[in-house]
Amino acid sequence: MQDSSSLAPTGFAPVEEQLDLLEKGTAEIIRRGDLAERLASARAAGRPLRVKAGFDPTAPDLHLGHTVLMRKLRHFQQLGHQVIFLVGDFTSLIGDPTGRNATRKPLTREQIAENALTYQQQVFRILDRERTEVRFNSEWLDKLGFEGTIRLAANFTVSQMLERDDFHRRYQAEQPIGLHEFLYPVMQGYDSVALRSDVELGGTDQKFNLLCGRELQRVHNQPPQIVLMTPILEGLDGVQKMSKSLGNAIGIHEPSAEMYGKLMSITDELMWKYWALLTDLRASEIDSMRSDVAAGILHPMEAKKRLARAIVADFHSADEAARADENWARMFQQRAVSEDIEEVAVAYADLVSPAGAPGSLAIRLPRLLTALGLAASGAEASRKLAEGAVKLDGVAATQATVALDKLPARLVVRLGKRARAAIIA
Repeated sequence: MQDSSSLAPTGFAPVEEQLDLLEKGTAEIIRRGDLAERLASARAAGRPLRVKAGFDPTAPDLHLGHTVLMRKLRHFQQLGHQVIFLVGDFTSLIGDPTGRNATRKPLTREQIAENALTYQQQVFRILDRERTEVRFNSEWLDKLGFEGTIRLAANFTVSQMLERDDFHRRYQAEQPIGLHEFLYPVMQGYDSVALRSDVELGGTDQKFNLLCGRELQRVHNQPPQIVLMTPILEGLDGVQKMSKSLGNAIGIHEPSAEMYGKLMSITDELMWKYWALLTDLRASEIDSMRSDVAAGILHPMEAKKRLARAIVADFHSADEAARADENWARMFQQRAVSEDIEEVAVAYADLVSPAGAPGSLAIRLPRLLTALGLAASGAEASRKLAEGAVKLDGVAATQATVALDKLPARLVVRLGKRARAAIIA
């Protein structure tokens, strides 16, 4: 990562070199100057920063969206700082109201413990197990008691809580807000006090909660933590936040071939965000690759294949990534039909149907017809479909929405005498 001559006697790289990696893929830092000062002080004293990120185990499996924060933790870890993987087993009892338009259904302690176990099994695909401090916030929140909770809550007002976007929208829409939901950011803030954190990581949707930590640290005469926020990662549709319930997620436990195929299905534009948030490549290296694509030196498909290989290697192995790459090329790049049918690569995200059921892979056939150049417009495509002039794999198509079994997918589309083989990925 750096030449040994650039290291201080304490072993930490120069501040600007650390910032080059730490700022990659971040949306906001409160404040950058404070982070630079804290890094400089740590380097001079030979004391690693304490960097935490909290994860509420509300579901048993993690997807790539969850790993954005974990990867940023790894960057701090690679630079020699102490990272804390905080399991929110107590806060899960409340339920994070972030991004919710309704109160979360409470989980039992047993459900939380089971989910927390799978989280720990999965997180060490990214973090170094030997250099990661795993903590559970029930350690201190169970002991806080009713009096302690009241004293913490006294540091915030109802009007402050209602300034939070989630609560404000629900209040304006006359949707219920449970009193216990107001306690969530307070409890998360107290985690920072208990751990004496120097830096807390979170998504941009967590800003209110993260700032509560800064406030409570001031109250407890601790230096307020630096807040480092990462963007929200869009899923396979390229529009909505990655979520299993929306059917647009890539699970980190998925087989290598399936993970590779899903990564190849994202749009060329979204690919660059995935490079920034899901890999260890520095910003300058990503910018260079993007320039090569813009100049025609590097084909976008090759850049995407490099991305898919890198991510699959992270969660499986380099050998499995190579095999997934070879299998994908054999299935979707080598011709398997007669030479008179042209194959056209089409991004699934450009065809996705918002009407598909959660978890399904559905595309709009009129969009596919126009993407293949078989129809000049969506209106013409819909008209031809209504006339019964469209065939998919030799069968007459009758519906505008078509369900796919998996990605990548291959469909032979025929309109009249013209045909194209669509490679949808």
